[in-house]
Parts: sequence; C-alpha cells; structure tokens
Amino acid sequence: MKYRALIVDDFMMSRQVFESAVRESEDFELAASLESAAQAVEYVGRRYVDLVIMDVVMIDGINGLAAAKKIKDIRPETKIIVVTSMPEVSYIERARQIGAESFWYKEVQEQPILEVMRRTMRGESVYPDSTPTVSLGNAVSTELTERETEVLRELVDGSSNREIAERLGLGERTVKMHIASMLQKTGFRSRLELAVKARTGGLVIPE
Repeated sequence: MKYRALIVDDFMMSRQVFESAVRESEDFELAASLESAAQAVEYVGRRYVDLVIMDVVMIDGINGLAAAKKIKDIRPETKIIVVTSMPEVSYIERARQIGAESFWYKEVQEQPILEVMRRTMRGESVYPDSTPTVSLGNAVSTELTERETEVLRELVDGSSNREIAERLGLGERTVKMHIASMLQKTGFRSRLELAVKARTGGLVIPE
C-alpha cells in the first residue's frame, strides 16, 4: 500500500517539484496539493494522510510551522516534513519543538526530497546540520552572535531599544552595543538598513 502524501506550498513551481517526486515514486500517492496552510489543517481534519510536506511562509498569513503544530494536535501519527527556501535561523529548532519529523531546505539540497520522504516514513528524523550561510552587507550570518541575532529579530519586528531591552531582559545600553556591533560588522549605516536587509535576505523573518 502506498503512503498518502499531502503537499502544502503557496509557490506553484515548488508544488510541481514535490508532485513529480510523489508521482515518480512507487512508495507514495498524492492525496492533495494545496497552496494554503489553513486548507491543509482543514484537509487533515477530514481525511487521513501519512505524510505532510509543509512550506513555512504562506501567502494566507498562517505560518506553516503553526499549521504543522495544529496538524500534529489533530493527528499526531501523521509525519511532517517542514520545507523552506528561507535561511531563518529559528526555523529548525521550532520545527523540532512542534514534533516535525524532518526538515528540508529547497535551495540547499543535501539529499533529494524523495529520499527524505522515504527515510521519514521509515521512522528516521532527517534534519540539516546547520542553517544556510547568507550574506549581510560586509558580513555573513555566522559572524553574528546568538544574542545579536535575538536583538536583530526584535529590530526587524520594529521594536525600539527600550522594547528590545524589556523583551530580552537586557539594559538599553547593551541593546545599543549589540546594534552598533552589527552595524560595524555589516557596514550598514543605520538600524533601518540593517533590519530591511536582514528581512529581505530571509535571515530573520517576523511572524
């Protein structure tokens, strides 16, 4: 018997890639191919699927990770592969926390998606060793410290220094120091430019 696979991605070309992988395999059959995370949650509530391939960033405003958690709450036995083209540093850990079995980067393919699907259905948890390295001005993402990335995430969300300090349990002077350090590393002239470039490059993506 073939495994029923549900594809969820708002980008048509990505869906077509996943659909082709399913159709070329003797192990899987296509349950449905959807462009909305909300549709996916509704679908799984009505019909059984063995595997969900879920993108993170969706046009309908529902984060794929949030939808994956809802699916796990409805059908914990359904396996989930989270996929993304974004190097957002928090996605891997958040996917683990919600119980997603595997994680696959579209742009950095350590192994074909079909192989990840097969390994996942065999009971393996397939995750990349690290997030992709991306350029941020004169720096690369790995040059930022963990704390700087936390400050950057709040900065991208539009928070003031005081708000960042309160949320992260830091002093305002410390927040300013981290922002100044990132500006020096990247060569950007302002916090706005830093935030915009981090967001457009996919390094930090607000909810």
